Amino acid sequence: MTSFSDNFNRADGTDLGAGWVEVSGDWSIVSQQLSPGAAGGTIILRAAGAMDSSDHYAQVTIAATTTASQGVWCRGNSNISSGYLWRNNGSSWDLFSVVGGSFTVIGTYAVAAAPGDIARVQAVGSTITAYVNGVQRVSVNNTAVPTGTNVGIRADSAGALRFDDFTAADITAGVTLAIANSIETAQPLTGTKSAALPTAAETDGAQALPGVKAATLAPASEQDAAQALAGAKAAALGPAAEQGTAQALTGVKTAALAAAVAVEMALPLVGAKTAVLPPALEIDAARPLTTPSTATTAPSPERTYRIPAEGRRLAVATEHRTLTVRR
Repeated sequence: MTSFSDNFNRADGTDLGAGWVEVSGDWSIVSQQLSPGAAGGTIILRAAGAMDSSDHYAQVTIAATTTASQGVWCRGNSNISSGYLWRNNGSSWDLFSVVGGSFTVIGTYAVAAAPGDIARVQAVGSTITAYVNGVQRVSVNNTAVPTGTNVGIRADSAGALRFDDFTAADITAGVTLAIANSIETAQPLTGTKSAALPTAAETDGAQALPGVKAATLAPASEQDAAQALAGAKAAALGPAAEQGTAQALTGVKTAALAAAVAVEMALPLVGAKTAVLPPALEIDAARPLTTPSTATTAPSPERTYRIPAEGRRLAVATEHRTLTVRR
């Protein structure tokens, strides 16, 4: 199983070292990054060593970008005229199958490249997958290029482009690898080795505390019911709520009473109380008699007077009047 990587952390120059073959164009190292120069046209760079199998991946970091072709290559032949290319052109990522120099788009992710993007393409059997920043963006089944062991970079020769941290490695059939340099399968620990465990999931149930152990408790929730006080304990009570019902008074206690409401019914008169009566009104309802008649004496009807505001009645005894009728 073969792997290859280069972080380009060395002096500026056009000599990339024994690990690379310039298939076309003049590549160089500038400020510890890979530059495709500024001569124009499309140029290709491949790793000098081939992978052990046709199932492998290649990835590179786009350190600086512009509106130009820039991408990474896997399952290529020695002159990179066939294979799979994951390339951005300044507006979208496109996955190409390349056969004899003929490019066919087999997948697209419509987002422009950004500085710091990590582009990765891998081929495992007929499954071709492309990633940006570790996120799968395209995955297709394609048999156009069944074999090839070379990896590399293809880009326009544009002065604003920069690449960094190239890696490539074989992939064992049936095993999916994450971004290079990360291991998804945990290794067994033996002997006195220890492992850092992730943060435990939250436990909702409180754990019992035996013996003399103590635990910090969360603030108690408010209780509406007052707690009973026994012995010499004392509790601070809140202000008492107003009570609308008057409390009973016993012993020598006194209470201030509110003003009594007016009583409209007069109280009965007892004892030597007297009442002043208004003069009786004369009833002059008798009709004049034109024909004299004999004198007749008859008692007048009993009169009853009502004394205002006392609910008492005064009866005036029958008066005897004499009526003389003249003819």
